[in-house]
Amino acid sequence: MHTFRVWVPEATNVDLVLRDGVLPMRGSTDGWWERHVVEAHHGTDYAYSVDGSDPMPDPRSPWQPDGVHGFSRVFEPDRFEWSDDNWTGRDVGGSVFYELHLGTFTAGGTLDAAAEHLDYLAVLGVEVVSLLPVAAFPGVQGWGYDGVDLYAVHEPYGGPEALQRFVDRCHEAGLAVCLDVVYNHLGPSGNYLASFGPYFTNRHSTPWGPAVNLDDIGSAEVRRWICDNALRWFRDFHVDALRLDAVHALVDDSPTHLLQQLSEETAELSRELGRPLGLVAESDLNDPRTVEPVSTGGMGMTAQWSDDFHHALHSLLTGERFGYYVDFGDPAVFAKTLTRVFMHDGTYSTFRGKIWGRPVDPRKEHGGQFLVYTSNHDQIGNRALGDRPALTPGQLAIGAALVLTSPYTPMLFMGEEWGASTPWRFFTDFGEPELADAVRTGRRREFADFGWSADEIPDPQDPQTWRSSVLDWSEPDESPHHELLTWYRHLITFRARMPELRDDRLESVGISFDPAGSWLVVTRGSLRVVANLAAEDGIVPVDGPPEYLVMAFGRAELADAGLWLPGHGVAIVSV
Repeated sequence: MHTFRVWVPEATNVDLVLRDGVLPMRGSTDGWWERHVVEAHHGTDYAYSVDGSDPMPDPRSPWQPDGVHGFSRVFEPDRFEWSDDNWTGRDVGGSVFYELHLGTFTAGGTLDAAAEHLDYLAVLGVEVVSLLPVAAFPGVQGWGYDGVDLYAVHEPYGGPEALQRFVDRCHEAGLAVCLDVVYNHLGPSGNYLASFGPYFTNRHSTPWGPAVNLDDIGSAEVRRWICDNALRWFRDFHVDALRLDAVHALVDDSPTHLLQQLSEETAELSRELGRPLGLVAESDLNDPRTVEPVSTGGMGMTAQWSDDFHHALHSLLTGERFGYYVDFGDPAVFAKTLTRVFMHDGTYSTFRGKIWGRPVDPRKEHGGQFLVYTSNHDQIGNRALGDRPALTPGQLAIGAALVLTSPYTPMLFMGEEWGASTPWRFFTDFGEPELADAVRTGRRREFADFGWSADEIPDPQDPQTWRSSVLDWSEPDESPHHELLTWYRHLITFRARMPELRDDRLESVGISFDPAGSWLVVTRGSLRVVANLAAEDGIVPVDGPPEYLVMAFGRAELADAGLWLPGHGVAIVSV
């Protein structure tokens, strides 16, 4: 037997639609409708009709085998036989993250295909596999940020049981799993929520339209819909952490913000399960309150992304200064983000045209609460061509060293560890011609102001745009990719072994640099990370002087005045 329940507070009649018939449901004063069906079980297909509407998927559908417009299917998570009883979890703060997109990580594009590379990730030294969204979205290929069935696992990826298998195999390999979830909006195709209840409100607006209803009439059940979804990933799929997309777009004027509620409920479930559960926020606000405890007025997140660190490092290495990079690039700016997290912490942001952010207090916050990276899905995919940084192998090695020896939680984007030549582009698979054309036109218009012509921008709907983004797994065995991969492995291994590099106190890191930007030296205890940012060979001054060379990308020689390095050379020395 299975009990079907759905929240439709304003309906007169709600029917349960099965493949072989229609059954009326019984309503209650709290807006919930219910029907017990003895013959229903795991695998039973169903939908709901509201006041005579066409059948629609369940807002809490656990399985959408026929796509976002099709019938839902009953999924019983307890049927899976887990083998991770000995998994005690992982505190994701300070762990090495590896962000991957299932549709482009392998040619197979499934959870099972990705699982074939888990041993590779373990050998690399990865500790947390961070999956881009898996919630069901329209078509076959897409980034996943236009999901509409937030409880279901995208069927082309393998469906819900495939996610259970993947997490189980990750834990077997010693890897935690972080899942990207999107609660700030839903995609435009297959979004039937408004037909069921007040899931959206016109009280606030977002870049995607009306905001998800977190503080208007009916918001209590909408908040429950979100929090139950998050807890379900932890409980039924054994996920270790959630990455919360663009939390600044969760507009909530309630006495208790949704993030605070989710933080407290996650902590309670963590105690129940006996293992750590993490919440990692993406936030544009540059506000340390995001990671401060709920008890002191914070949002209670485990960690948050730091785009300012990325912008400072990217601009320093590439020389790019356009768009949101306008205030970055100076080595002093990178020095600030390395030691105080945010560049804009109450300072004027030229790109935003206003004062932005709040300072991080090193007595309260620590580096492990902030994720840093040389690239991620946004910073590559939101470029016109989806191109990875056009840097020399030495510059890529410098970026890796500065991220992996920082006091922060480091994150890699799939393929960066070998300097992948494949781009990662914006691609969609909408079935509605009007929507497909609107996405295509919007993408081209977005970059027209930067001088790009329409025919230069890859068509998101062209399957080749997706295919060109799939990683080429023959590259890691080839030069110069193999040498860069070896450097990453050595860095991650060294980071795990050295207490100086695991010290995430912001006061534990120092930096000296050439104001003209030709070199910099990062101090971590007795270690010095020495980088020649110039294209020409040169001697970088090191305090000490250095006693011995620990590791280097390419050649490096100890000198009386410091360390000789080739152009774009980087090394770690002990003093």
